[in-house]
Amino acid sequence: MKKVSIIIPTLNEEKHIEKCIKSLLDNNYENKEIIVVDGMSEDKTREILKKYDNIKIIDNELKITPVALNIGIKEASGDYIMIAGAHTTYSKNYISACIKRLEENKCDIAGGLVITNPGNNTSTAKAISTVLSHPFGIGGAKYRLNNSKEEYVDTVAYGIYKKEIFEKVGMFVPQLKRNQDIEMNLRLKNAGMRIMLIPEAKAYYYARDNFKDLFKNNFQNGLWVILSTHYSKKAFSLRHIVPLLFVLFLLFGSIASIFSPIARIPFFIILSIYLILSIYFSFKIAIKNKKVKLFFPTLLSFWLLHISYGLGSFYGLFLIL
Repeated sequence: MKKVSIIIPTLNEEKHIEKCIKSLLDNNYENKEIIVVDGMSEDKTREILKKYDNIKIIDNELKITPVALNIGIKEASGDYIMIAGAHTTYSKNYISACIKRLEENKCDIAGGLVITNPGNNTSTAKAISTVLSHPFGIGGAKYRLNNSKEEYVDTVAYGIYKKEIFEKVGMFVPQLKRNQDIEMNLRLKNAGMRIMLIPEAKAYYYARDNFKDLFKNNFQNGLWVILSTHYSKKAFSLRHIVPLLFVLFLLFGSIASIFSPIARIPFFIILSIYLILSIYFSFKIAIKNKKVKLFFPTLLSFWLLHISYGLGSFYGLFLIL
C-alpha cells in the first residue's frame, strides 16, 4: 500500500481543526501521514494539535497558504499528496476512493464532492451554506454541486495528487494568497494531467456563518482572481470573471440608463431577469426547507456572493493598471 501525505495549512483554526484531524485519522486508508503547516496560530490550534503524537507540525512564518503547501510537499514522504482544508471533515472512504482511481491510472488528481454545512444553526448560516452549493450561487464548480457522476473536471477541492506531478509542473505559486488551487489545477490540465471528480468521496466544509465574513471572503477571492495574473499567465477560467462582468454591467448600465433612454430598456430587462431568478431560487429553497424565514437571508446571500466577488475583481483591476 502506497503512502499518502496529508498537508493541512492552518492559521487560528481552533474551531474546526480537531474535527478535521479526527476525520482524517478515522479514514479507512491506513498508510498515511499528517503534516500541519501552521501560520504561527495565536489561538488554541497548536494546543489542540499537540494532543496527537502522530502529527508533524511545521511553522509557516510567512502565513501564506501556498507557502505552507510548498513546505508540506517538500517535507512529505508519501507517494501521494493530499491537500486538506482545516475547515473541513472527510468521509471515511475519502482517501481510499480517490487513491483507487489513481492506482487504476484513471487520473493524475482525484477529489471528492464538497458538501457545504452551515457554520452554526442560525437562518443566516443555513442560507449562506445553501447558496454556496447552489448552481445560481456558485456557477459551474461541479465539485460543489450534487453530482453523482464520476467525471473529468477542470478543478477539484481537497485533491489527492500523484507526487511526481509537482516535479513536472512545479510547485504552488507562493505569491498567490488566494486561488492558488485554481491556478495549479489549470496549470496541470494545460500540461495534460487528468483531474477526476469522485462523488462517493465527500468532504464536509463549514461555511462562514454571517454576512460580513461572507462578503470579506468572497471579496478577497474575487480580488485574487485578477491579481493572480501578475504571477501566472492563466490563473482562472472564464466563469471566474462572470461576477466582475455583472458588477461592470451594474455600474455602466446604471450610468448609461441615466443619460440614454435606449440603454435604459435592456439594462432594466437584464437586471429584472437577475432579480426574478434570485427571488425564484430563494423562494424555492425556503419552500424546500419548509422555512419561510430562510427566504430573505438566502436572497441577500445570493446578492452578496455575486456582488462581493465582482467588487473584489473590480478593485483588482485598479491595482494592476
